[in-house]
Amino acid sequence: MKYYLIVGEASGDLHASRLMKSLKKFDTEAEFRFFGGELMNNAGGTRVKHYKELAYMGFVPVLLHLPTILKNMKLCKEDITRWKPDVVILVDYPGFNLDIAKYVRKNTNIPVFYYISPKIWAWKEWRIRAIKRDVDELFSILPFEISFYEKKHGYKIHYVGNPTVEEVNTFRKSYTETCAQFCERNQLSDKPIIALLAGSRRQEIKDNLPAMLEAAKHFEDYQMVIAGAPSIPDTYYTAFLENSQAKIVKEQTYALLSHATVALVTSGTATLETALFNVPQVVCYKTPLPKLIRFAFKHIIKVKFISLVNLIANREIVKELFADRFKVYNIANQLYQLLPGKLERETMLKSYEEVRNRLGSLVAPDNAAALMTELLKQKKHYEKHYTE
Repeated sequence: MKYYLIVGEASGDLHASRLMKSLKKFDTEAEFRFFGGELMNNAGGTRVKHYKELAYMGFVPVLLHLPTILKNMKLCKEDITRWKPDVVILVDYPGFNLDIAKYVRKNTNIPVFYYISPKIWAWKEWRIRAIKRDVDELFSILPFEISFYEKKHGYKIHYVGNPTVEEVNTFRKSYTETCAQFCERNQLSDKPIIALLAGSRRQEIKDNLPAMLEAAKHFEDYQMVIAGAPSIPDTYYTAFLENSQAKIVKEQTYALLSHATVALVTSGTATLETALFNVPQVVCYKTPLPKLIRFAFKHIIKVKFISLVNLIANREIVKELFADRFKVYNIANQLYQLLPGKLERETMLKSYEEVRNRLGSLVAPDNAAALMTELLKQKKHYEKHYTE
């Protein structure tokens, strides 16, 4: 069968490439055409455009690059119509992908699958109308989304497991380096490690890293080690490291977490990864207009938490110091509570097991690929849908 995939950022490239490899297991004649990156290239098929030509975030960047975005959107629609795939698979990136879904639904009989569902439970919940209208099958990697889509909105989805679980488990099974070897290889000291995961984008690092460094420096018996983002040059970090003993390790986040005693982490997938490595953590996230953000979070924003750990558990397991709670004193105080021998540390480690149980052990790309190929074989399923 012919599969057309569309991603808009690096994480989508990773997840789509693993899905493509899994699809080949269940469909030996699989052909791929895609908007994606190097990892999808390595999985095979034909790349139409690199995701970097799509990935503009924020109002001003989108406005400045609007002609390019519209041009690529037009190209994508025409290319899908011309190639006539058996299915279009969208991966996250809702701003672009939901427009593609609308076009495909209106102008073709090609089914639309959505892998890694848009996080409309956090914001832009009104997008559910477009999803129900234009997406045939939605594949979720977060278990709490089942209740949101099915109970609240009456839209059936497939929970296929969380890919981060498998990625962490696979790494832990194969990683044999001791802490001493890791420290020696990276020219670190022999002190226990406080890991600093300050985000993958320049703005996140600029906002969060200075406060993380200031809070962690008070723990003189520990060394601070920054998980350097692959796309960020070391020179960008140096401006924040004056008078600091912190060190940077690049593209070694999993190895760093394997040996960390505690971590300061921005929100996002990193919070889940840290939990799966059994590292107690403080979630730190600076926002503009902190009092206004806190008001919005209490009265407007639909979710209770910003970290995946707490969202999955549906209760506070890790402390979230964001908006008006993002203060160096608060970060340092909470970090102290998570050091070895402290009660909060043991409580958090026990609670992590609850998160693992909720995520389950399904291999997400394999499970999704099996479901996708089976659904595509059931032609009557879609013939009935399109004649309604």
